Amino acid sequence: MEARARMKNVPLSARKMRFVVDSIRGKSVENALNILKFSKREASEWCEKLLLSAIANWENKTENAYSADEYGLVVSEAFVDSASSLKRFRPAPHGRAHRIRKRQNHVTLVVSNSKELENENASSVEESTEE
Repeated sequence: MEARARMKNVPLSARKMRFVVDSIRGKSVENALNILKFSKREASEWCEKLLLSAIANWENKTENAYSADEYGLVVSEAFVDSASSLKRFRPAPHGRAHRIRKRQNHVTLVVSNSKELENENASSVEESTEE
């Protein structure tokens, strides 16, 4: 079973966010949280909140019957897309203006369990007997 969490319009460039997201992709949730907690980058704070949200979504999806610690959650997918950018102008010499782009991004994290849930085994057996 997998759960997804998305954060839109994060006020940080996608390039800076990708550096942090690449470091946690494919790692266990515990390991990823440690990496994010001790990273000095601003993007790690945003990703940590998003990862905690994805874990909570997984627990809610399983109706709080299972704990995330017991089933070895893994960050199976993690990607960053660039969002719209705010465009501003800053005065420049000789009466000109330079454009300032304040970039934003969208982040998506997907967590899935590495161990099978007990209900998933039972439901797959029931589906095969019905056919």
